[in-house]
Amino acid sequence: MMTPALQRTHTCGDLREQHIGAQVVLTGWVKKRRDLGQLIFVDVRDRYGVTQIVFDPATHSAAHTAAKELRGEDVLSVAGVVRSRGAQVNKDMPTGAVELLADAVTILNHAETPPFPLDDTEETDDLRLTYRYLDLRRPHLQRALVIRHKVALAVRNYLDSAGFLEIETPILTKSTPEGARDYLVPSRVHPGMFYALPQSPQLLKQLLMVAGMDRYSQITRCFRDEDLRADRQPEFTQIDLEMSFATHDDVFAVIEGLVATAFAAAGLRIAAPFVRMTHQHAMDCYGSDKPDLRFALPICDMSALAATIDFAVFTGTLQASGVVRALRVPGGATLSRKQVDDLTALAAKAGAKGLLSVRCDANGERKSPLAKCMTPALWQEFDQCTGAQPGDCVLIVADAVKTARAALGAVRSQLAQLLKLITPGTYACAWVTDFPMFSFDEEEQRLASEHHPFTAPVLADVPLLETSPLTVRACSYDLVINGYELASGSVRIHDPRVQEKVFQLLQLSAQEIEERFGFFINALRYGAPPHAGIAIGLDRLVMLLIGATSLRDVIAFPKTQKATDLMSGAPSTVRTDQLRDLHIAVTDAP
Repeated sequence: MMTPALQRTHTCGDLREQHIGAQVVLTGWVKKRRDLGQLIFVDVRDRYGVTQIVFDPATHSAAHTAAKELRGEDVLSVAGVVRSRGAQVNKDMPTGAVELLADAVTILNHAETPPFPLDDTEETDDLRLTYRYLDLRRPHLQRALVIRHKVALAVRNYLDSAGFLEIETPILTKSTPEGARDYLVPSRVHPGMFYALPQSPQLLKQLLMVAGMDRYSQITRCFRDEDLRADRQPEFTQIDLEMSFATHDDVFAVIEGLVATAFAAAGLRIAAPFVRMTHQHAMDCYGSDKPDLRFALPICDMSALAATIDFAVFTGTLQASGVVRALRVPGGATLSRKQVDDLTALAAKAGAKGLLSVRCDANGERKSPLAKCMTPALWQEFDQCTGAQPGDCVLIVADAVKTARAALGAVRSQLAQLLKLITPGTYACAWVTDFPMFSFDEEEQRLASEHHPFTAPVLADVPLLETSPLTVRACSYDLVINGYELASGSVRIHDPRVQEKVFQLLQLSAQEIEERFGFFINALRYGAPPHAGIAIGLDRLVMLLIGATSLRDVIAFPKTQKATDLMSGAPSTVRTDQLRDLHIAVTDAP
């Protein structure tokens, strides 16, 4: 137990020149030790900062002797007098104008040599995840968790001031899979039956609207058994909310204020209102439903012009109901042959048959396989259509609509990195609206929900549910920041007849509808108000705010891309008696 004389009085980030002459006690970890013979210097670190400690045998020999035993990451408590560092000020440290002359030290715990340096290089590997409790001592990860806390607190206060009630929803819920796979939890007291961990509180928050709660919010944990990427984890946190008697404009107003509040909590500013665009515009103009608007590079449709050009690739594509799309690269005439080849390979990876380039030299000459088919008049139309100017390069894809979008969207993103078009520390926010209500699942040969099956159709498109469901637009919306989908939401179906119709279009039988969603359909029959909602990924929001590229940097104990916890060893086997209690038998994996 720590002696009263060595109880902490200040943190390692507190001391400044106004503390000179004060007797203080610091606690923390040894960051660095330098033994100069007569004097020993030790940098002591906690999550608040670093302070330099001086051990001088001429003033306190016992403390100096104890300091000889200190090694990196030892835990200590040290008492002493704050003094000025004079001309030796360290301007890189907030505490760099002062140091602590130690007169007593207690080594609270010795540390083994860490398996990797605890410097502040922003890297993540399996070894660091195995020793995550050491990894988290690094300042940039600690700063990330501090910002995450501040953002969550600011968001809660903002939603409270806007009239939202924070209501907890269950973690053990009913499995209603639609999209990602559920994590299932076997029930001991109901043999052969399972709970599911929630992919989101979707149905529960809608039921809260039926219950008259009017405005609900929750910072909640969600679980999805899906393949992982740098911006996904099997368990994640979202800022979830729902509003009764609300339109999408009401949701946008609340969320724009919430995002501005979150940015302010991280010391940043962002302008509102955000840009709005339809899903079709985003796909046609940027080749993505989550466009990065920090740079321009819009895609244009030159199909009409291509129809007048005697070029076999164009003719064949258009006859097959394809399109010809172009991307003007300002100053792109300087792109090397290898760079264009790499972009061509990227387009091919997205499914394109090729990437046609037109170089517009400074003197007005054009270099392209297309040149032999062009007249001066056609080149003039080409310039008007694409916006091409001397010194530019125009990249063209002729293919099916979906493929042309994907290919040029990927090329556009790569060009932003290649040409350094993105200014660091900038943010571009946009609402993408009017997604398709359904897509067609080729594997299962049926309609699938583009968003989720509780999303309301655009009112004018409701009759098309009977005749042309693939043309129906949904009252759904995504918030996109810097090319990341930060939030997704929709106006919900509140009419039980429309909800049942959507389930039928998804080829759910009457029995399946009753078994999986009967409780929900029944609730809609008892006076469900019109309502709308959204969920914001808190992990992804903080990742954007700190400029990180991986969710691992903002989650205390993340999983790997294989959904494993290298530190604890989860998932793991369990004892036979535990399985027996759950009436479960484990067979060898196929």
